[in-house]
Amino acid sequence: MRIGEIIKALEEWAPPALQESYDNSGLIVGALDWETDGVLVALDCLESVVDEAIQKNVHCIIVHHPIVFSGLKRFNGRTYIERVIMKAIKHHIAIYAIHTNLDNVLWGVNAKIMSLLGVKNHKVLSPMPDALYKFQVYVPVDARELLAESVFTAGGGKVSAYEECSFTTSGVGTFKPTQGTNPVVGKIGSREEVEEVKLEFIVPNFAKSAVERAARTAHPYEEMAFEWIKISNNATDYGAGAFGDLEESIAFDAFLAHVKTTFGTTIRYTKPVAKDVRTVAVCGGSGSFLLGAAKAVKADVFLTADYKYHQFFDADGTIAILDVGHFESEQFTIGLIAEFIEKKFPKFAVLTTEVNTNPIQYY
Repeated sequence: MRIGEIIKALEEWAPPALQESYDNSGLIVGALDWETDGVLVALDCLESVVDEAIQKNVHCIIVHHPIVFSGLKRFNGRTYIERVIMKAIKHHIAIYAIHTNLDNVLWGVNAKIMSLLGVKNHKVLSPMPDALYKFQVYVPVDARELLAESVFTAGGGKVSAYEECSFTTSGVGTFKPTQGTNPVVGKIGSREEVEEVKLEFIVPNFAKSAVERAARTAHPYEEMAFEWIKISNNATDYGAGAFGDLEESIAFDAFLAHVKTTFGTTIRYTKPVAKDVRTVAVCGGSGSFLLGAAKAVKADVFLTADYKYHQFFDADGTIAILDVGHFESEQFTIGLIAEFIEKKFPKFAVLTTEVNTNPIQYY
């Protein structure tokens, strides 16, 4: 299979435009037309992971964390990053990272954590601002269905868990073709009146270009009348962190024991505010920036990683902070990615790494 086919599916699942500004998700090593008989999924790409791909004869590694975050000026093997890139290129192995864009979708990293904790109907904790637009386009009545289908296919018309959403207003459009035009309807120099409809769709920011291209292709007119309007609706499918309720309240100590068993780690935590836990907020990886959002939804606990000593004081008797470790909080992302690829390409070899890439050891 060409690597580009796998990447296309991954980027429809977690669009790269949703990654944070500091991030470097995407194809880091390789080309879209490279071929591979399988993929190796890992959280990080170290030399040992590349060695594993070589040993298993796999020419594509899919990771959560990018091996490269900033520009490299030399390739002489001085750092582990340079050695990984050099070895991957030498052995014709592609490296693709799907990082904060997978964090920032409702069905991504945090969904997996919520599922393991027993929260079924979670929501985005901090919805992405300025993520939604309204696309308005004017089209003849007989072309309405084709244009709408084209917009839906390109990613428009999705509102929360609903798809193919639109609004239609009927009216009459007027225009007068001038010299040099090639009108589908009417004569040059004569004003025409045509029964038209205005179609309106909600479109996520990352899909704007695709939706506009699709509409132009489906539209019968030489010139398409349309407009984009930024709207203030919350992007309920896109944003950082997640929160939701357990099916039943559970004693704080029992919840701690469940987390410890599930994540297989020690937990650094602050004193519980209440004896029972019902509302849970999470953020895989470094999530201290979401503490305010977790408090705002009145979460009993906030599970994340990478908390510093003084940051624990910010719990301030209003929430319990649970730090389970960065690797530990995101370890299930490997299975999440692997499961997605397996469902998309059921006859394709999807392997998960046997290498523990956690740089932190515990005594």
